[in-house]
Order: sequence, then C-alpha cells, then structure tokens
Amino acid sequence: MLPNIAALGAALGAGLAAVGAGIGIGLIGGASLQGISRQPDTLNPLRATMLIAAALVEGIALFALVICIIVATK
Repeated sequence: MLPNIAALGAALGAGLAAVGAGIGIGLIGGASLQGISRQPDTLNPLRATMLIAAALVEGIALFALVICIIVATK
C-alpha cells in the first residue's frame, strides 16, 4: 500500500512542478513583452534577462522532477 502512495505523491509533485514552471515562464515572457512594447530600445537587455530567468525556472522544475523520481523509486 505504501509504495503506491509514494508513487502517487511523486506523480502529483511532478505535475505541480511542471504547472508551476509553465506559469512562471508565462509570467516572465508576458512581463518582458510588456517591457519591450513600452521601451523598444531595451529589446536586447530584456531578452537576455528573460532567457536567464526562464532557464532558472526550468532548472528548479527539473530539480523538483528529479526529486519526485527519486522518491517514487525508493
């Protein structure tokens, strides 16, 4: 019974990590597009900052997924 609960918890955690990363990247992209539309000359600095922030969000989501997989296999 307990391994099934652990797998369910790991699957739920993986899903929440994916949804959270999607929401975070969406907010980052939306905010950068608003900034670019208000100040078109800041395209390159905003693009670089957006890509770095999106990579950090993806890294955290990947870390959460790895933890969920480790928990599910134990």
